[in-house]
Amino acid sequence: MFLKIKSHVLYPWMMFRKKMPLGSFIAGRFLTMLVLLFFLGFMLFGFMELAPGDIVDQMMTQQLMQSANGNGLGNHSSAGASSDKNFSEEQIKALRSEFGLDKPFYVQYCKWLNRVVVHHDLGTSLVSRAPVSFLIKSRLMNSLLLNIISLVFITVFSFLLGVYFSSKAGTKLDTAVTFFALFFHAFPGILLLILLQLFASLSGLFPVTAYPDFPFSEAPFRFTFSYVHHIMLPLFASFIGGLGGTMRTIRATMLDQMGMPYIFALRARGISEKRVYLNHAFRNTLNPYITGSANLLASLFGGSMILEIIFAYPGIGRLTYEAVLQQDINLVLANTMFSSALVLVGMVISDILLAVVDPRIRYGKD
Repeated sequence: MFLKIKSHVLYPWMMFRKKMPLGSFIAGRFLTMLVLLFFLGFMLFGFMELAPGDIVDQMMTQQLMQSANGNGLGNHSSAGASSDKNFSEEQIKALRSEFGLDKPFYVQYCKWLNRVVVHHDLGTSLVSRAPVSFLIKSRLMNSLLLNIISLVFITVFSFLLGVYFSSKAGTKLDTAVTFFALFFHAFPGILLLILLQLFASLSGLFPVTAYPDFPFSEAPFRFTFSYVHHIMLPLFASFIGGLGGTMRTIRATMLDQMGMPYIFALRARGISEKRVYLNHAFRNTLNPYITGSANLLASLFGGSMILEIIFAYPGIGRLTYEAVLQQDINLVLANTMFSSALVLVGMVISDILLAVVDPRIRYGKD
């Protein structure tokens, strides 16, 4: 048995790794990602099983409250509530059977995996009854747009400020900028969002929500300007939260590189300070940033959940929050898997970029 596995699996894999070290590294990372996603989904189903009540209990509670409010007062109300309660108990069993909630969580998870892998179907929301893929697509572009714009601004300004102030290390201006960068990096993000929304409410200069109240198809040109106006404060909060830590990392890395022996050797050879800074020290500064950029994008997506809730922005984070409150397991699992896959894919991409930027890195070679 072991010989068959070795000849059919291990040997071809070793040959592939020898001929294409980077390709085998990427394939190995993606296989690892699939294994991690599998166990993550299993754990998520288990945690949802441990939570008190389920979505059917919430649906029935809402139905009974609506029935009690609509039946009036007195004996008629008591009789109606009793009738509705008996009916609800029967409906609970039927709904649990329909949603598959009467099965153990590992059976539910296996059925979900079969539906996703074999039929490419993320299922239906247990609350809205809409396809999960449709709900995610309707919110995904909003979250991507917000977070990618934030990442671009953070990257550009972090490098500009970090490289510049590394050349002014020890000056009063550098000390002041470093202090404010540390201050905003440590400042609670949720408090900053609340203060910005309070500022928008009192000043009237910006909307308190982060999304226009009319669709893009109604007036595309007006929607674009309205979207930019609505998103200014949330984008500023996301930018300030990520700028401080990233700028300090780049500044510290540049200072560390400028103290390396190879920098003194380049200066001794008469190479200009500009070339030393930009062609050598700056290039080596890219390595730690590329490594951390995957975590930066993931943290932006994670932090945008609070931003989307406070500013009523229709994104993936707010959709996940609503799904957790309603215990919509299909929607929670799909959103969580997406966020986790984003982190893992980002790490693989950062490793590939490292191999491209730094010729010293060669995967799969001793």
